[in-house]
Amino acid sequence: MKLLIASDIHGSAYYCRLLLTRLQEERPDTLLLLGDLLYHGPRNDLPREYAPKEVIRMLNDCPVRKLCVRGNCEAEVDQMVLNFAVLADYAFFYTGDRQIFLTHGHRYNLRRLPPSLHPGDLLLHGHTHVPAWQAFGNRNYYLNPGSVSLPKEESPHSFMTFDGHTFVWLDITDGQPYHTLCL
Repeated sequence: MKLLIASDIHGSAYYCRLLLTRLQEERPDTLLLLGDLLYHGPRNDLPREYAPKEVIRMLNDCPVRKLCVRGNCEAEVDQMVLNFAVLADYAFFYTGDRQIFLTHGHRYNLRRLPPSLHPGDLLLHGHTHVPAWQAFGNRNYYLNPGSVSLPKEESPHSFMTFDGHTFVWLDITDGQPYHTLCL
């Protein structure tokens, strides 16, 4: 099993193309998208090559299985144009004896933990546009892939992979890893 995990594309055709290039290189079984796919949001500048219609086409044509959660910039109209589910506030993914709670991060996060988190479980979300790997609670981890198109706090344009044991944070522009976390 291999996952590619990305968040916060925000309608950037340029960075979505880079994401699909990395997808071809990494060859994951599933693409996990943590929300904010099409709209840039009122607090953000326009990302490079802002072209939501092109992002729609690229994501719809992407042949890899997709699991997506709703970001704070998603609307019901987005579901009308995307051919995979995008309106769930959260989802669960299981690896070994760990549950991974997937969400965007605007509702559930370290300050407002999901009610179903147990010892050893992982909280995985985007929203902040800042990569993160932080232990908390009882063997829990908070993980964030950062942002594909609009990184903050001088972080790289980034995404993550997960092979069932190891999370790797990679720079989307060159595909080079910059952090690894083994569970």
